[in-house]
Amino acid sequence: MDNAIMIGLTRQMTLRRGMDVIANNIANAETAGFKAESLLLENQPARTAESTDGPSDLQYVNTWGMGRDFSQGAMEYTGRTLDLAIEGDGFFAVEANGTEQYTRDGRFHTNELGELTTSDGAIVLDADTRGPILLDPNAATTTIVDGGAVIQDGVQVGRIGVFEIANRSEMTKEGNGRYTIPASDNPDDLPQAMFDPDVRQGYVESSNVQSIIELTDMMSIMRSYQSVSKFLKDAEDLNQRAIERLGRVS
Repeated sequence: MDNAIMIGLTRQMTLRRGMDVIANNIANAETAGFKAESLLLENQPARTAESTDGPSDLQYVNTWGMGRDFSQGAMEYTGRTLDLAIEGDGFFAVEANGTEQYTRDGRFHTNELGELTTSDGAIVLDADTRGPILLDPNAATTTIVDGGAVIQDGVQVGRIGVFEIANRSEMTKEGNGRYTIPASDNPDDLPQAMFDPDVRQGYVESSNVQSIIELTDMMSIMRSYQSVSKFLKDAEDLNQRAIERLGRVS
């Protein structure tokens, strides 16, 4: 295949992936704790087709990874007792599918056992025991004070697990606004429970997606895709004319 067409096709592929990422950001603009994502690209050198002139190598574009913006989303007041938000760094720790996962979505509930859970049933972990937090459904008052301590009728029954993750670039997205990190033999690479996290009761952290910026980026990708499509058509037409001329000469 012609070098120019190959370069154009690789660019179209990355533009389509970028459009998918933007569409996902817009779809989650109202999802609590969601963090905006962006596609990371890199140059990929490759040899050219056999020729007597022209460049000796080419630079294709390839997907390198996914970037995430972990900046703070706005705090939205709900007044619900079990709605929690983290001000600043840190992630809530939950257990889902037998693995420890991390999230900024603090819309919590209780299950039939009285365990504190996420909206889809994942167990919210205690900062000290790394186990479930059991709540008494008959308690007159349930208060989560700054620092994450859970107090019912004046007695502390647990502490919300808020963990600091040193290397966020290694976090893997698991869906439902949650992430995992790879296993490591280095203790410094493992999540560390924060001593005094800033936990706000009755609030949730909104998504940090800026819809106007996402829509602007979407239009930019559409224009780029159209430009590449025109470039590919022009390259194809040029090849066709060259073949026709060679046919007339021969």
